[in-house]
Amino acid sequence: MLHLLYILAFTILAFLAVGNLIRNLMMLGMESQRSYGNRGRFAPDGSDSQGLTNGRIRSVPHPELLDEQGNIVNEPFLVMRSITVEDARERLDALYNASPSPSDDKQGDAQK
Repeated sequence: MLHLLYILAFTILAFLAVGNLIRNLMMLGMESQRSYGNRGRFAPDGSDSQGLTNGRIRSVPHPELLDEQGNIVNEPFLVMRSITVEDARERLDALYNASPSPSDDKQGDAQK
């Protein structure tokens, strides 16, 4: 009898989970089709001191995207340097050799 109760409980949970999944997928589909227009974008020209642009409120960019004068920075913030595979292997080997290994710990414990 207890087995049937478990089967019934997990069947109900499975139906709830699948229903929730379908509902979330439908909401995601509706959200992806929705048009947001210019909301969430920065309008650098044609705005007054209160942040209104043609009757719409413009969003303020994050402070890290502005330079010292308050202008938007149009430069990449992360520059990655490419290295060769051999250089990467040498660096990884150096890190591996510099780290203590478990066998070193056991030898140090045995000597104490």
